[in-house]
Amino acid sequence: MDWGMKNRLSRILQPESGRTVMLAVDHGYFLGPTSGLEKPGETIAPLLPYADSLMLTRGVLRNCVPPETKTPIVLRISGGTSILKDLSGEGLTVSMDDAVRLNVSAITLSIFVGADGERETLLSLAEAVDWGETYGFPVLAVTAVGKDMVRDARYLGLACRIAAELGAHMVKTYFCDGFENIVRDTPVPLVVAGGKKVPEKDALQMAWNAINAGARGVDMGRNIFQSDCPSGMIQAVRGVVHNNMAVKEAFQLYRDIKG
Repeated sequence: MDWGMKNRLSRILQPESGRTVMLAVDHGYFLGPTSGLEKPGETIAPLLPYADSLMLTRGVLRNCVPPETKTPIVLRISGGTSILKDLSGEGLTVSMDDAVRLNVSAITLSIFVGADGERETLLSLAEAVDWGETYGFPVLAVTAVGKDMVRDARYLGLACRIAAELGAHMVKTYFCDGFENIVRDTPVPLVVAGGKKVPEKDALQMAWNAINAGARGVDMGRNIFQSDCPSGMIQAVRGVVHNNMAVKEAFQLYRDIKG
């Protein structure tokens, strides 16, 4: 891994803790105007100071994020399908030249292990890794889960290991029972997805469980921007991830900020 790759990774995985709080706001690429992201710029602005990186599409980046922002960007480069169709049909939608022009810190795409689009999305990951190695950009593979797939350690462990074997530098996946075995069997950092909106205390508990099982961070979206106090929620998540804060303490922090 060359200096440029290490430097970009260090912007995302904070050197002090070795962990990260990523803010995912890329949902619109297949869901359209998701609740809480109808006006992405207004949602993102107050959260930027607390996010270690921002995961989004190039359209939202260009139109809704101030160019003077210092927050590292993890750019989604896959898409091509919507919630109305089979999502596993994703392909690459952004060139590496455009990622360079946008000065991002990493690129990301989804893989659909076990779905109809398995082969195509895994080959897209391999191609993206080649781009990343050529230009010095880390690649985050997202283990997307179809409606018929169980989010258990056996399936997620399979998907994470395949992503690492193909060269992904980080993998975003879901927390599950036996997560420590997935960490053991995946030789790259794992970041846990927030998933669908749940009560704030439950989301903090999930983050705590994931970190204590060996995850290197979380990539939360809806559990932050759909919270009734997004700023308080992201700061509480930071407390868990970077400061090993107990769930009770983190939830109280969220409530204090909420007022």
